[in-house]
Amino acid sequence: MVQQAISQYLQKQQQTILSPKAILFDMDGVLYDSMRFHARAWYETATRHQLVSTPELFYLYEGRTGESTINELYQKTFHRDATEEEKKSIYKEKAALFNQYNDGKAMQGATEVLKAAKAYDLQTIVVTGSGQHSLINKLQHTYPGYFKQEKMVTAFGVKFGKPHPEPYLMGLEKAGVQAHEALVIENAPMGVQAGVAAGIFTIAVNTGPLDDRVLLEAGADLLYPSMTALAEDWDNLISEIKNFKQIRHELHK
Repeated sequence: MVQQAISQYLQKQQQTILSPKAILFDMDGVLYDSMRFHARAWYETATRHQLVSTPELFYLYEGRTGESTINELYQKTFHRDATEEEKKSIYKEKAALFNQYNDGKAMQGATEVLKAAKAYDLQTIVVTGSGQHSLINKLQHTYPGYFKQEKMVTAFGVKFGKPHPEPYLMGLEKAGVQAHEALVIENAPMGVQAGVAAGIFTIAVNTGPLDDRVLLEAGADLLYPSMTALAEDWDNLISEIKNFKQIRHELHK
């Protein structure tokens, strides 16, 4: 399964090799079990402002910046862009609710994936559409030694949020690697689209309520049902990548 996924990735992205040196992690739903609180806070805030939405919609919108999400809701409801004041006040309201609900729980299996990545001497970089200071600041406490502040990509540093490739292209730049030298770990369709658009081998972990098909149709190269499942398969995954690289090398001698 892994070798087939690599072969399809190389063909799709017109690459000749996959040789990971860095892992680019989404944050909400990958490192933290926080998406349920984001969805609840978004839905309640949207409802207060008579904006058309459902709780599930915010899993589909995940990865967008807050302002982009609010703009989408205004277009959907009122067929116009939100004003700057609307975007700022609504996002502030949503952030306050999220901070009230969020329990800061790490995603089960995430620590094991990070440890495995470090064991293979792979850089670990966060690429998130989040602008929640509370979560971004918690990273160092929850996962000490894994993420450097100056290498994080957040909503504060991007012009275009996911599904635009800009966040992951910035992640590659901060890691100092090329697209074929990285892996993306994502749980959201828009994040998957962004990773694929940036030319990176993109692994989806379905930690939310969406159907697997949504992530596969977004372009995920591999799909796991959880971070724990990914952690358990990590040695096999890296081994298969190395084996594929060796086979390609032998064939092209």
